[in-house]
Amino acid sequence: MVPVVHRPSQIEIVEVGPRDGLQNEALIVSTADKLKLIHAAIDAGIRRIEVTSFVNPRKVPQMADAEAVSAGLPERDGVTYIGLVMNERGADRLLATRIHELGAVCVTTDTFAMRNQGQTSEESLAVAKRIVGMAHAAGRRGQITIAASFGCPFEGEVAQDRVVAMARSAAEARPVEIALADTIGVAVPADVERLVARVAEAIAPIPVRVHFHNTRNTGIANVWAAVCAGARTVDAALGGLGGCPFAPGAAGNVPTEDVIYMLQRSGVATGVDLDRLIQGAGWLSSVMEKPLPGMLGRAGTFPKASVQ
Repeated sequence: MVPVVHRPSQIEIVEVGPRDGLQNEALIVSTADKLKLIHAAIDAGIRRIEVTSFVNPRKVPQMADAEAVSAGLPERDGVTYIGLVMNERGADRLLATRIHELGAVCVTTDTFAMRNQGQTSEESLAVAKRIVGMAHAAGRRGQITIAASFGCPFEGEVAQDRVVAMARSAAEARPVEIALADTIGVAVPADVERLVARVAEAIAPIPVRVHFHNTRNTGIANVWAAVCAGARTVDAALGGLGGCPFAPGAAGNVPTEDVIYMLQRSGVATGVDLDRLIQGAGWLSSVMEKPLPGMLGRAGTFPKASVQ
């Protein structure tokens, strides 16, 4: 077995709420509120934000305002904006904006890849590598996410050897990182520990990012397993919103505020202000017109501030 890495002193957080948090919601959130969400993340100290996706607006109407969101992004030193793209057409749209980083996606199985992107698994990997090449040619950053790394909604179990092989191939494009995504929330910590450690070893020195959904209530435990196994960046969505329109039952990203609480109480720095995140989650709940899945917004932090 690949040895487990000791927990790091610091972890980077990518706020994915403006994209993955909203893309599967029935409510169409206004461009102005999306920009307020991005401002809230920045004000809390988050320095990488997935702000939108450049996809077919007929299939994902929640992302139809990608160019408008991009145009309204605040200029902040040290903040990196990420846009998700599925093909070269989407990459061209992104490259016409000020967004810094292209996020490409490949999928471990043919059935899900066809549903998600209209490509086979191998085709999705080849396209992702070309997108990273387009990013490099334009002087931008490019990264690759391997979707359904822990299981497919249509084909079931996914062999870890398949994921490791895809990661090795993806690394040939020289992305800034490779992410392992539990798209449908089926992972458990033991599997996460093994796969993250194997991929980290296979693609070093390229870092591993992780993306977990809390569909089966294992998301936070999976974050901890991934961090201890060598992941250096964690995706999370304010309030725990999220899901994939093309993956049945893929509910809920891990809530940013819950992840930050766990990491900070465990001695892992994030540079994020937890109180501001909780305030942001409360505001987002009012925008979405419903309670959000995140627990910190209900329970609060610990220890509580003393009453004067």
